[in-house]
Amino acid sequence: MVRKEKFTFARIKYHSGDWNTDARMPANLLNSLLEYTNIEFNPDEKIVNLDSDELFNYPFSYLSGHKLVQFSKKESENLKHYLENGGFIFVDDCNHDIDGLFAKSFEKQIAELYGPHALKKIPNTHKIYHSFFSFDKGPPTTNFELNGWGDDLVHDYLKALEINGRMVLLYSNKDYGCEWDYDFRNKRFLSEDNTKFGVNIIMYALEN
Repeated sequence: MVRKEKFTFARIKYHSGDWNTDARMPANLLNSLLEYTNIEFNPDEKIVNLDSDELFNYPFSYLSGHKLVQFSKKESENLKHYLENGGFIFVDDCNHDIDGLFAKSFEKQIAELYGPHALKKIPNTHKIYHSFFSFDKGPPTTNFELNGWGDDLVHDYLKALEINGRMVLLYSNKDYGCEWDYDFRNKRFLSEDNTKFGVNIIMYALEN
């Protein structure tokens, strides 16, 4: 069973692809937790191997990349056990491209574990859009989508994997990691703090 103690931003390291993206993003989101919530948290992110039992110490984890995702047998087994025993993973496609290598290969891995239709679009009325801040129009758009990078689409939905009615994996092609990859001290120059949806994701994961 996944332990629930002081919050730690756990980044998943997997053997294939490039897992170590957007280095400043975790600190930025942790600063937002400090600014908006009363959650106690560890100040540094934790890198956790997907095939390690250490993963079960963290109820929230983050997985991202641009390249091929091809889990080993042990990684797949650990992922499945983690999700089915209280864990939550936020997966973010850094290519913001539904036809890109990361998206196709990651979705294939999930399909092999849970079937080809396991990842489903979630409605814009889903609780995650109101778990702390309200996003009545669903997932906020990123600058990368608006600039026409990736697949040149603005994705008006996110996908999720649910097990027994509980969302255990949130999946994004919107590249939130890059959107939030800046020094938290620069947020004061933004007209609206774009990390607020990250707060929603963490709060939802911890409360469900």
